[in-house]
Amino acid sequence: MATQHFHLFDTAIGTCALIWAEGRFIGAQLPERDEDTARRRLARRFPEADEVEPEGFVAEAVAGIRALFEGEKRDLSHLPVALETVSDFNRKVYEIALSIPPGETLTYGEVAQRIGDPGAARAVGVALGQNPWPIIVPCHRVLAAGGKTGGFSADGGVETKLRILTIEKARTSQEPGLFDALPLAAKPARR
Repeated sequence: MATQHFHLFDTAIGTCALIWAEGRFIGAQLPERDEDTARRRLARRFPEADEVEPEGFVAEAVAGIRALFEGEKRDLSHLPVALETVSDFNRKVYEIALSIPPGETLTYGEVAQRIGDPGAARAVGVALGQNPWPIIVPCHRVLAAGGKTGGFSADGGVETKLRILTIEKARTSQEPGLFDALPLAAKPARR
């Protein structure tokens, strides 16, 4: 078995982690409320991983995730993930999720349509709940029908999902927002 490594790092919304082996990510961990909680979860998921400082693609990923959580539009889909370690169905779902740009969303049903299995919306949700690389494979960008959030397995659940979507300034519905139809206007000049 390949040597596994991990790195914990702080972001604007909590402590995250990346886990890798042989030049590819084998896991990622969304923000936890504190470092101790993040370490306990890591120890359960990857008990063989040793902690190291990030270099190369890992350092690039850390910088990208931090920037994303600070409100920059960052596309992390180019980062190397070990897609061959998941089932064919999950791989197809994750490949569609990887194609969703920051600030945009799809529904579980739309993902099911794109993988050629229109009746599989519920199975898409299950696959996204099993995503080993959350934030790199942006499962948070997939919503339930009608703009409903659907589930989210990170610490904080749906609130964390909405927080990330808000940071990305993502629209969660095709319906116009309360202020979307208003014309742009400058602030009135101070007198």
